Amino acid sequence: MRTAVITVASSARREHLDRQRRMLAEVAGDIVRVEAWLDETLPDGIRDADTVTLHVPPGPHGFRVGEGRNRAAEAAMTAGAELLVFLDVDCLPGPDLLTGYRAAADARPGALLAGAVTYLASVQRPESASDLPFLTRPHRARPALPVGGTRAATPAEYDLFWSLSFAVTPATWNRIGGFHPGYEGYGAEDTDLGWTARARSVEMRWIGGADAYHQWHPVSSPPWQHLDDILRNGAAFFERWGEWPMGGWLEAFAAAGAIERRGDGWVRVR
Repeated sequence: MRTAVITVASSARREHLDRQRRMLAEVAGDIVRVEAWLDETLPDGIRDADTVTLHVPPGPHGFRVGEGRNRAAEAAMTAGAELLVFLDVDCLPGPDLLTGYRAAADARPGALLAGAVTYLASVQRPESASDLPFLTRPHRARPALPVGGTRAATPAEYDLFWSLSFAVTPATWNRIGGFHPGYEGYGAEDTDLGWTARARSVEMRWIGGADAYHQWHPVSSPPWQHLDDILRNGAAFFERWGEWPMGGWLEAFAAAGAIERRGDGWVRVR
């Protein structure tokens, strides 16, 4: 099954991307690698002969992550990919990530496939894919299945779709319609795609063994640097679906006195 690995990248994550590239070379055979760069201009020295490189510059409100993935998926399908594997720039492929997704796609070609994700600690800087199984500690928010195990997501579990690692066949991608282009900057595009898949009766399946490993970088909780993005994208999501996403973060911002509820919306407290 000819497989594309799709990554949206930026110069701020260059070190993460270099490590991902090295590990993909270890675990992958004949793949189509597609990178969509989101910076204002393409950084120097990022092209290589084995990669399809696209440039999707930011919109007025920030990076267009969903649109970058959409364009990369189109390029991958044009190149003949039979399976689209999306892997965020700060994620590393486990030794069985591609084989796990391929086996699941063979068995369930119409499903949205989601593997487990381990969040690495700051001191964990693996240099080889063979190091990764010893670091496996799947995030507790989502099901973790044994290698080769799969199960269908419940309707409520579509809220747990994370785009940092997932796979679909081209037919399923087209059925979902890709990411909604109305989100810029941080937040909501993942939940929107999961809800779109559910609304279009696309099965989502948890895939055991298709492990990805999120490389450490500094974060805050709640993500204060993304507050305005979360309010803007959350409002766009509400317009589409009648509910606000990222409820835990909104409540944390409200508890800190930064935002308040007004009618159906959330606004900054000035």
